[in-house]
Amino acid sequence: MSSRLSRRLLLTAPLLAALPLQRAAAQDRPKKLVVGLLPGESAPTVMRLNEPLRLYLEKRLGLPVELAVGADYAATGEALRFGRLDIAFLGPVTYILRSRSAKLEPFARPSHAVVGPTFTAVVIVPADSTAQTLADLKGGEVAFGDPASTSGTWVPRYQLLRAGLVSGRDYTLRVLGAHDAVALAVANHRVAAGGLSQPVYARLLKEGKIDPKAVRVLEQSQPIPEYMWTFRQGIDPAFKEEVRQAFIHVDDPAALKVFNAEAFIPAVDSDVDRVRGWIAAIQAANPDAVPPPV
Repeated sequence: MSSRLSRRLLLTAPLLAALPLQRAAAQDRPKKLVVGLLPGESAPTVMRLNEPLRLYLEKRLGLPVELAVGADYAATGEALRFGRLDIAFLGPVTYILRSRSAKLEPFARPSHAVVGPTFTAVVIVPADSTAQTLADLKGGEVAFGDPASTSGTWVPRYQLLRAGLVSGRDYTLRVLGAHDAVALAVANHRVAAGGLSQPVYARLLKEGKIDPKAVRVLEQSQPIPEYMWTFRQGIDPAFKEEVRQAFIHVDDPAALKVFNAEAFIPAVDSDVDRVRGWIAAIQAANPDAVPPPV
């Protein structure tokens, strides 16, 4: 496998089952750092956007760095849980679900100008939609991203719940797997509305991938705790500190650009407690909403 190809892995469930568990048991400084990313957009897009960070980490740590994009959010979370990855950038929901059955350790998160370590989700509709409030979506089909996506599924579902709408009862939930797929479905009138990350939505508009005249924001969410860089269990403590310091002291604007961040700041488990409350509220309204622990 060429060095270029080795940096561009696509994680799938069968791959997770086939790989040995040697990485999880290792206690030495690894010969390379494997970094897991969620497929919020297509794998090539995610790889391209995170290439500056990969280069920064290689230079700072003095060892090869590979980027690995999961086939879905669960694949990335499971890869971290079973030691196929050294670190991963997990959304609050993915982190919460995976940490039920593994000792994961968050260590850094992006912080932004004005809003700090938070971001938002949006529910969008076609520009000519008659909907003026979320309640107006009753009886329609609403698109979401990956089932474990915080801003692409769970927060928009919570927004709809606060408006009195429960999936399966008041609207049809359509899973499309990625933020860009949701935005395109709304722009092309394939669904009544869609939920996705506001930063991703803004970038899709800026890059011309979505016609700004074809869509509009129906509602923006309350602030969401940012995604967290998270260690797998079993990493050598001295190496963990090297990685932690590399993130906290990143000074490469290109490495921070994809996160729209001024810096990475320390992260701890309790940072996502409010998301646990949102998950509980959705589960209370729809007991089948949350996957059982594995």
